[in-house]
Amino acid sequence: MTDIRPATHADVATILRFIRELAVYEREPDAVEANESSLALALFGEHPAAEALIAEVAGESVGFALFFHNFSTWIGKRGLYLEDLYVTPDARGQGAGRALLAHLAAIALDRGCGRFEWSVLDWNTPAIDFYRKIGAVPMEEWTIQRVTGDALVQLAGRN
Repeated sequence: MTDIRPATHADVATILRFIRELAVYEREPDAVEANESSLALALFGEHPAAEALIAEVAGESVGFALFFHNFSTWIGKRGLYLEDLYVTPDARGQGAGRALLAHLAAIALDRGCGRFEWSVLDWNTPAIDFYRKIGAVPMEEWTIQRVTGDALVQLAGRN
């Protein structure tokens, strides 16, 4: 049985380890810039930017979900956005991912959110298949746009 609990400051090192493992899985092992200090500040600082959940089986941390709120002007409600979901390879297929998503769905409902959304890499067919089984649908007409690094600096006029 999987237990889901809110992450605490004591979980920061575990969350960072999971983020690094996720980056390896997503073929970007060198892309993680986060460190324990930046995560602790983002999750548990004076103005938290995000929240995290920990999945445990028999008292061992086997996964996490990191999420935050966004807002839909069209429905006039905030939404819940899942930034990262990760379950260790040994724990996959045993219900931890579903338990994390179900817990997040309950948080979304309890907080009056109109949407629960996330992104998935188009090549990650095991995840996509899993998401279809739980009722998630793709937003076929939408693509994510991103400005980062030098382009972000230039757009802000701070070059």
